[in-house]
Amino acid sequence: MTIKLGVPSKGRLMEKTFEWFAERGITLRRTGSEREYAGAVDGAEGVELVLLSAGEIPRELAAGRIHMGVTGSDLVRDKLADWETQVAELAPMGFGHADLIIAVPTCWADVDTLEDLDAAAHAYRAAHGFRLRIATKYHRLVREFLTREGVADYQLVDSQGATEGTVKNLTAEAIADITSSGETLRANHLKILSDGLIHQSQATLFAARAADWQGQEAALTALAAQLGVAPPRL
Repeated sequence: MTIKLGVPSKGRLMEKTFEWFAERGITLRRTGSEREYAGAVDGAEGVELVLLSAGEIPRELAAGRIHMGVTGSDLVRDKLADWETQVAELAPMGFGHADLIIAVPTCWADVDTLEDLDAAAHAYRAAHGFRLRIATKYHRLVREFLTREGVADYQLVDSQGATEGTVKNLTAEAIADITSSGETLRANHLKILSDGLIHQSQATLFAARAADWQGQEAALTALAAQLGVAPPRL
């Protein structure tokens, strides 16, 4: 039996994850060609590397097909209902920072807060006969946030790429998306609401509650100690 560790399969997230583990004496590396999703682990007994896309890792954790995984905290919270019952958060890893925010056109001079957005949405529906559209791929997080903040008369429209362009393309009136520097928002003449921060995301190490941990307790305790994190209560 081995502990299956899911790690992003490419890009900066993979590189920074490899660095994070290397700083703790564990070497993760790809094996084979760049097109092969195979890897190896040195420096930790009983750990198997599984390379996946960051978006797949929450699902694999929830299903218990991997024991531990590295992905964005935003993805776990958006893809998993009652996420804390399905995974245990072991460690924020200090990279992959991005903010999930609500943004509106900069020309909306009178819209700066969520209260303003609610008023604008109500006026928009009265004028046009349908709800103001907010483009996003983070449906659960955005819906829960807007409900909690009392914003109504809107509809979420799905956007899986180039979300900032949906306002210019007239497929949405506002957006909810991840941003790190805000440059793309400004380039598309969008502004973040002053109280429109939904979640501050970063790469995080999670453990799966549904995974088969029987016989793995000692290996998990040793791995947690090596990584400098508290063993999860699973």
